Amino acid sequence: MKVIPAIDLLDGRVVRLKKGAYDDVSSYTQSPVSQAQQYVDKGFNHLHTVDLNGAKEGKFVNLPFIKDIITQTGASVETGGGIRSFDDCQRLFDAGISKIVSSSMAVKNEPEWLKALHTFGGEKCILGMDLKDGKIAYSGWLETSDETAESFLKRMISEGLQEVLCTDIARDGMLSGVNIPLYQHLQDLFPDTRFIASGGVSGEEDLKALSELNIYGVVIGRAYYEGHLDLETMMRYHDSGDRR
Repeated sequence: MKVIPAIDLLDGRVVRLKKGAYDDVSSYTQSPVSQAQQYVDKGFNHLHTVDLNGAKEGKFVNLPFIKDIITQTGASVETGGGIRSFDDCQRLFDAGISKIVSSSMAVKNEPEWLKALHTFGGEKCILGMDLKDGKIAYSGWLETSDETAESFLKRMISEGLQEVLCTDIARDGMLSGVNIPLYQHLQDLFPDTRFIASGGVSGEEDLKALSELNIYGVVIGRAYYEGHLDLETMMRYHDSGDRR
């Protein structure tokens, strides 16, 4: 299982939201680069970043901070937030981003998303499938799609999608435990797809449960920032090899 530390950015600050609510923000004192360096020093060389301004505003407000993380720590970085077009994807890859995570574009501008998926490939384009009451949410989790997640995912896999970052919004930032039945259900339906769990990790028991599920990866944010997990524990569950 890949353990992927998260750095969510709002106005250049490292923060976490609860259930995706922009009016319920927890800020942390470390600068983005300092926080990334702590992860890298412990052996986590791939990081998950989110431009929360971008997710809401549709433009890359925090890209300079993400570029600093890459250049100053040497980590590979996947990022989401503010990606609305093929050109946006190209700009991020040109900036040194290793993978992009798209939810809004995939739902609202499917032709552009498919162009990116076909051009850059399933190795670099991750679907951000953020679920709110069983529906796919987008635009900073402020809107939801009418199509079922299963139907949408089936279509995307047929187009070459390989990797899905699935966030249970109701649990995101809540430290309430991961939604194991959700990830089991998705893996049963799409066994050849790489799923990354996000939302609700509260401690080591969640990492153990996800590891036993043999899920591809898990993103960890608040559980670490608020002391429910330490980097040594996270590293024990981290497989740094490539299971593709």
